[in-house]
Amino acid sequence: MFQPLSLFIGLRYLRAKRRNHFISFISVISMAGIAVGVMTLITVLSVMNGFERELRERILGMVSHATIQALDGEFVEWERVIEEAIAHPEVIGAAPYVEQETLIDGRATAGALVRGIEPSVEGQVSEIDELMIMGQLSDLRENEWGIVLGVGLAARLGVGPGDSVTVYAPKIRTTPVGVMPQVRRFEVVGLFEAGVHEYDTAVALMHFTSAQKLFRLGESVNGVRLKFSDLMLAPKVARDIGQSLPGFYRIRDWTQQHANFFRAVQTEKTVMFIILSLIIAVAAFNIISTLVMVVTDKQSDIAILKTMGLAPAKIRQIFMIQGSFIGVIGTGIGVLLGILLALNVQEVVALVESVLSIDVLSAEVYYISDLPSELRLTDVIRFASLALVLSLVSTIYPAWRAARTHAVDALRYE
Repeated sequence: MFQPLSLFIGLRYLRAKRRNHFISFISVISMAGIAVGVMTLITVLSVMNGFERELRERILGMVSHATIQALDGEFVEWERVIEEAIAHPEVIGAAPYVEQETLIDGRATAGALVRGIEPSVEGQVSEIDELMIMGQLSDLRENEWGIVLGVGLAARLGVGPGDSVTVYAPKIRTTPVGVMPQVRRFEVVGLFEAGVHEYDTAVALMHFTSAQKLFRLGESVNGVRLKFSDLMLAPKVARDIGQSLPGFYRIRDWTQQHANFFRAVQTEKTVMFIILSLIIAVAAFNIISTLVMVVTDKQSDIAILKTMGLAPAKIRQIFMIQGSFIGVIGTGIGVLLGILLALNVQEVVALVESVLSIDVLSAEVYYISDLPSELRLTDVIRFASLALVLSLVSTIYPAWRAARTHAVDALRYE
């Protein structure tokens, strides 16, 4: 793209002489600014990707990739629906569920979302069994009226394993003494901790047959939960299953159930990208100031080159090469440091904590006490491209100014 002469002169101007050490110092600062900006972008966005992954995995540990519900609320043919859904090659698990918001009374009273599950197949669609901190999910047996509580909900109720709680159904029944709420005593057989406040403080689990009896559903359930081999294909697979099922059903995947949450996370990442990109923009302004000073310092050199017949386009190339190399070197250093830091961020944080004797993410305060990081190649390419484009754009004005230098005026006082 550039002639060897333009390349040679542009690289020659990058090296310092006795009279322009300050210009070379500004060039180094510009490189350092771009490197710091790229490194910061890669590290911060990798950490945000890590937090998004952790939250997604913890949320999907409690919920399924998709749910199937009957439009009229009476879901009696759920066993047939499970058989047809399992026939899809992307479906690796299916389980029925009953779900109802209600009140639970222990030593205190709290609202909760009661979910009836089939313990023997629940592991196919969620990771609740792995989240148990006391007891086991298999302790929920048919007709034994056991219940598993989130640790936060158990604390609100003031109960633990072995204690009894009263669950109030929202439906009422008529008795000889008047209208009475439907209630049932349950024994707390276990506790789980999902690491998500929404579930730990407001979800209770019981056997789905117990939930059917408590909420008077007969043989029907509220829906069927599905798990796919690839959660990112959930919208497409859910559509395919919906088209293959006979009749009309409401099918929702996890991207719809938690759309607001993940949209908020994506918005935060976008805003953070824009804010941190300003670091690279500031470094690009340093390149402009560096090249403007070089052009002013090299007025006589530019005039001599013009009198020797060098075209203005070649003059522009000289200074574009100089500025571009500053951006390329700074971007390369920033990418290398950013990748190293993103891959070792937990070790770096541990070192900082040991040196400063502080706890950055205390396990007593935060559900996620580690600093997760997920480095994505697309992010690295995007940030490196941004830095290179800003570096190249910043060379346009100084190069244009150098090409407009008048040889006679520049050499008049030489």
